Amino acid sequence: MRAFRSALAYGCATVALGGAASAQTSAQPAAGVVEEIVVTAQRRAESLQDVPVTVTAFGAETVQEARIREVQDVAGLTPGLQFDAFPASQPRIAIRGVGSSDRGAAGDPSAAVFIDEIYIGRPAAVAFDAFDVERIEVLKGPQGTLFGRNVVGGAINIVNQRPELARFRAAAEATVGDYDRLEGAGMLNAPFADGTAALRISGAWRTRDGYVLNNRTHSRIEDQDSRSGRVQLLYEPTETFRLHATLDGARSRETGPAQHVLDLDETDPLSGLWTIDRDRDRTAGATEGFQDRDTWGARLQADWDLGFGTLIYLGSYRELDYGAAYDFDGGDHPLDIFGGNEEEGDFSSHELRLASPSDSRLQWVAGVYAFRSDTDRQDILRLDLSAVGGDLATEIYTQAAEQKSYAAFGDVTVPVGERLSVIAGLRYTRDEKDYRVDNLAGDSILRGEERFNVSVSDTYDAWTWRAGLNWRPSEDHLVYGMISRGFKSGGFQDTPGDAVDAADGFDPEYATQYEIGQKSAFFGGALVWNNTAYVMKYTDLQTRRTLPDLSIVTDNAGKATIKGFESQLAWRPFAGARLTAGYAYTDATFDEFEPEPGVDYSGNRLSRTPKHKLVLSPSYTVDMPDGSDLRLAVDYHYESRIFDDNSNTGPEQRAPTHFVDARVVFTDPSDRWSVALWGKNLTNELTRTFQAVFLGANFGAYNPPRTVGISLNYTY
Repeated sequence: MRAFRSALAYGCATVALGGAASAQTSAQPAAGVVEEIVVTAQRRAESLQDVPVTVTAFGAETVQEARIREVQDVAGLTPGLQFDAFPASQPRIAIRGVGSSDRGAAGDPSAAVFIDEIYIGRPAAVAFDAFDVERIEVLKGPQGTLFGRNVVGGAINIVNQRPELARFRAAAEATVGDYDRLEGAGMLNAPFADGTAALRISGAWRTRDGYVLNNRTHSRIEDQDSRSGRVQLLYEPTETFRLHATLDGARSRETGPAQHVLDLDETDPLSGLWTIDRDRDRTAGATEGFQDRDTWGARLQADWDLGFGTLIYLGSYRELDYGAAYDFDGGDHPLDIFGGNEEEGDFSSHELRLASPSDSRLQWVAGVYAFRSDTDRQDILRLDLSAVGGDLATEIYTQAAEQKSYAAFGDVTVPVGERLSVIAGLRYTRDEKDYRVDNLAGDSILRGEERFNVSVSDTYDAWTWRAGLNWRPSEDHLVYGMISRGFKSGGFQDTPGDAVDAADGFDPEYATQYEIGQKSAFFGGALVWNNTAYVMKYTDLQTRRTLPDLSIVTDNAGKATIKGFESQLAWRPFAGARLTAGYAYTDATFDEFEPEPGVDYSGNRLSRTPKHKLVLSPSYTVDMPDGSDLRLAVDYHYESRIFDDNSNTGPEQRAPTHFVDARVVFTDPSDRWSVALWGKNLTNELTRTFQAVFLGANFGAYNPPRTVGISLNYTY
């Protein structure tokens, strides 16, 4: 198989239509050939161009140079992936139009995040620093057969660099920039025990001043102060047994977000209380707000090669302590709205799987999986009318949830002749949930009708599956068709209005996707072009709606059809030049949706889903006579209009956006030192990252402004 059977373009939008990476890259390719990537989207190592799964992938060099640090950075450069800062420390992720707004203790995401194959079940627990990361990958479409529950829309998989047994290595990074940005990161890889073991330690700290001035408190908010660290131990006493242990932690202390009155809701008489404020650089909240997070986790993986297959155990345990609160209206108004969340939780998982040998023509994997979580959460809302002689009213919803999930799965690829393969997979999942919710702690009832304390339990189970064909007409081309089904667990209300609503849960939602794809290489591997078309049938949608008493309930209210096309091009037209281009067309509309009697949203577009998204990343590298090189790279991404509410009316809309990032990177002849001058959002584009209508106004927050900086990197 030639080296150009790859699909990862080099550059900021290093995007490929393939599978989640196993942190492996091929040997240095021939000049003018797109690099090969080894991936594990089917829970086994394969060339990216051989995998019948759609994915966007970012390699280690791209992550470093393009300053991909958090989920929102990944979303900006990934066609088909959306990020909603609600706030940024509790991201709402949507893939191909499939996402969730349910952050309650018994809620689940519709698009999941995995760190080294470990499922991160809570939005607030999605904390990672992308330093010393091998690859970040976005798998698109239902992945329920191999990745399990709550991956109806897809999954983001962060793959960290692993310890190396062969050599000592070290790396360091330092960054300075505007807004008093100061960052540092380091890595140390040390083999020992005669090359049978290695220790890898990595860590990062990042600080900067706030983007926004609070005129009321005379301080800056939306700052950053984060720390993260990871210790890994790899032990290979024999050629057939490997043990990999990881301990990691992250801590962040940040202010904000800076809220604004973006629009008035003229249909609400309370709109007279508010004054529109669309100045991104200033706010006037009563407090600076806070977003505090502490999380840590342990991971253990054991691999035992048995000859006929490899037995793999993967276990994890994580804890989360999170708190966020901020001024929701962001101004000095007659009514001051303040609220937030407090959450503590722990979750653990165990997986045992058996996979076929890598050189077997018949490729298969089978396993069992168990997941458990305990979450305690408070949802707090305060309304302050003291400015006009009124009172301070506080409402607190207290939630406690215990979840248990069990699954068994299997997947096989059977060759039929030399060029055709049949793929089939099946997974059974059973979820058990115990939940309690009350509104007894606060002094007022603001979003409901009565005091209550309700406990409820339920069990949900589902079969998810996939079936497809792989056809390779030649070594340079792959054509595939795949049908896959995903499942998101049912749950319970997080802020119900009364005891009846609190006891009324909602059922699981399902998605069945029909996808055809093509992956091809041309001109000796200088051009890689992959295309995918799909139709997704989305049933029993879990939709949230606000009732007249301001309480929020979730129910299974609709059906939707999502049709789309995605294209990815990676091209090296001549020496030093590279171009990657990614495009996603997403037509996501409701077939049936009546949020309340007499209101029909059929035909409306699903919220937070642009119809068009384009990413272009050209770069050019100049080779200097002394062996050094200078790389110039630009990243451009466009999104069409977005509706942030399923009604598709009113002010909750985002205008089309055009973002431009750029960097100049100098690398010395030894390839150990590099310095990068970078800029993000160079045109100072303005867009809304979150917005919601409440009590007469549309409140929301904006994206970061233009930022620039310089980074120095050293590797040994």
